[in-house]
Amino acid sequence: MPEAPTGTRPLPGGGEIDAHRHDDHQIAYPYEGVISITTGAGTWVAPGNRALWIPAGTVHEHRAYGRTDLRLIGFAENPLGLERPAVLAVTPLLRELIVACSEEPEDPLLRAVLLDRLRRSPAPEHPVHLPAPRDPRLAAVCAMVGADPADDRTLPELAAAAGTSDRTLARLCRAELGMTFPQWRTQTRLHHALILLAEGLQVTTVAHRCGWSSASAFIDAFRHVFGHTPGRAFRP
Repeated sequence: MPEAPTGTRPLPGGGEIDAHRHDDHQIAYPYEGVISITTGAGTWVAPGNRALWIPAGTVHEHRAYGRTDLRLIGFAENPLGLERPAVLAVTPLLRELIVACSEEPEDPLLRAVLLDRLRRSPAPEHPVHLPAPRDPRLAAVCAMVGADPADDRTLPELAAAAGTSDRTLARLCRAELGMTFPQWRTQTRLHHALILLAEGLQVTTVAHRCGWSSASAFIDAFRHVFGHTPGRAFRP
């Protein structure tokens, strides 16, 4: 496995980095745009006030939404003590340290300050993590909702379309996704909302395309998960 790089990587909207892994841990931060990582366990997504933690040895691929200025920091050590991917909150100070280290990767003082700040960071957040379903019935339902987040069919209706029962689907959601179906659908809608916002769509358009009845309902749901409005999604 190669060493995890430290540096900058501009990506166009829809740009991808194919599946790979590396010996070191890594932080991927979208200075502009939105970035996601996908592993065998699911997908994590981060706008400009979040970063993605990628543990050493994790096979993952990147995808950019909107023109993205990706900043990468590789670590031989694990300052967060995390062995699974995670979404990290990025404060203004942490943002500046990540940007500076990505532009001056050989500066030992900058790296030391960044490592110290990461060790002092609060617990990581998981605001938009889409776990990967294994059961084909659940995977079929997840694919239907993922293809059209505004699909408002109930769990029994989706279960019938997948050839199973709503009770079975509810059980599979808890067992494989670690959440209820309504919680998963909200996560999926927020995931798509971040992508559409990165592509420059207006909040009202995003709200309706992702299944909310109004812009205000979308803003409330977004604020509940991220702690701020959609308008601040790309600022630290």
